[in-house]
Amino acid sequence: MKKMISLAWLGTCLALSAASASAQTLRIGLAEDPDVLDPTLARSFVGRIVFSALCDKLFDVDEKLNIVPQLATGHEWSADNKSLTLKIRTGVTFHDGEKLDAAAVKFNIDRHKNLAGSSRRGELAPVSSVDVVDAQTVRLNLTAPFSPLLAQLTDRAGMMVSPKAAQAAGDKFGTAPVCSGPFKFVERVAQDRIVLEKYAGYWNKAAVNFDKVTYTPIPDATVRLANLKSGQLDFIERVATNDMEKLQADKKFKTARITEIGYQGITINVGKSDRAKNNPLGRDARVREAFELSLDRQGLAQVVMDNEATVGNQWVAPNNPYYAKNMPMPKRDIEKARALLKQAGVINPSFTLMTPTTSDAQRMALVIQAMTRDAGFDVKIQSTEFATSLNMADKGEFDAYALAWSGRPDPDGNLYSFHACKQPLNYAGYCSAETDALINQSRSVRDPAQRKKLFEQIAAQVLKERPVIYLYHRNWLWAFNGKLSGVRQIPDGLLRVTGLKMAP
Repeated sequence: MKKMISLAWLGTCLALSAASASAQTLRIGLAEDPDVLDPTLARSFVGRIVFSALCDKLFDVDEKLNIVPQLATGHEWSADNKSLTLKIRTGVTFHDGEKLDAAAVKFNIDRHKNLAGSSRRGELAPVSSVDVVDAQTVRLNLTAPFSPLLAQLTDRAGMMVSPKAAQAAGDKFGTAPVCSGPFKFVERVAQDRIVLEKYAGYWNKAAVNFDKVTYTPIPDATVRLANLKSGQLDFIERVATNDMEKLQADKKFKTARITEIGYQGITINVGKSDRAKNNPLGRDARVREAFELSLDRQGLAQVVMDNEATVGNQWVAPNNPYYAKNMPMPKRDIEKARALLKQAGVINPSFTLMTPTTSDAQRMALVIQAMTRDAGFDVKIQSTEFATSLNMADKGEFDAYALAWSGRPDPDGNLYSFHACKQPLNYAGYCSAETDALINQSRSVRDPAQRKKLFEQIAAQVLKERPVIYLYHRNWLWAFNGKLSGVRQIPDGLLRVTGLKMAP
């Protein structure tokens, strides 16, 4: 009898062991804790990494930034380019079981445009109305031709949430989001973890090979790497630049290097709040020019990024076809910087540079502090948790802000929301009627040559006022378990979880 019980117990253990082995969790280390998990309100890059598993979009981009179908299977522009008709994929459901159809798409576009605090409003500003043509066809009507629209729909403006869940949750939707991606929301503990589990009803479930995904925010790159090496994580983003060489030589891990489509810059409060009037950097363009002239971009890229970056002075990199060559990169010139400060009547200007708590942001702040001291600047550093820093920037509670932008496939995505008057990401508070007119014109023109001329005119305006001082364009540096396959290197820097597999 004892032997029979013992064999039964052994069989149970083996079954449990087999079940445990098949129930795989993908563990991802993030450089920051995301802000709200509502695609309409969200602003953080790391939030987009989580959304890539949680919320599918109407379109996506591939490794060459081509726009490819996701929830929309096809599109057609009208002859006058003032409407865009989309065919919606059939058989798609949200995580609450509700059907994705044309009415749901209309709800989401309207929500992006009208919800209080929406960060998508500017991205979809030219969309005047949305028509449900039939159950799986929707038409977006525009006030004027809008060339970046498809590109906008490859990001959060194209993410679809459950209308039923969004209406029921109201402003609390971001605490328990319901989307249509490969994984559904389970829990979130701030500064600790975000847990998602596989959605059984996913339209492309054959491409999903994990049962759960957990995201752990670890701001310190050294600690993130230690967790990868100890087996506590399977994948980490933003590896410290000085760790890449050793990782590449370690056969237990794989690495990836992707040049971003965004930028690292310093956003200056020139009109966001009264605080702009109380610091010399915010109230005088000559002081901002002096600040830029005291910086050595190549030195920054070398010291802060170990040359894992391309220096630049605009919202797109110098190799981008829309880079404005009429506004070349200024070289460091301490004498001219001092002369400008003397003209402005501010010999030793002092201001506070707010930075996120990430390792590279901290290093950058220290190097900037040292470089600008040569021209007479006194830069104080304020290290702030990332989501908190975004909220402070939104309220204008800063002098200057070290803010990285992950970038968008169309240059408009790096430009409009940051420099058009009163747009949600215009933390600088910059506003110029002339610049607005040029930006709006660039959005209505589809011919690349015409758009390039307009971007040159915009650059001449914006780079003279310097609401943002652009520094460089980073390489996305990833490291992951050598057994993990299917990692796609797409320039937006987001890890796609579909297609990923972990070998035994």
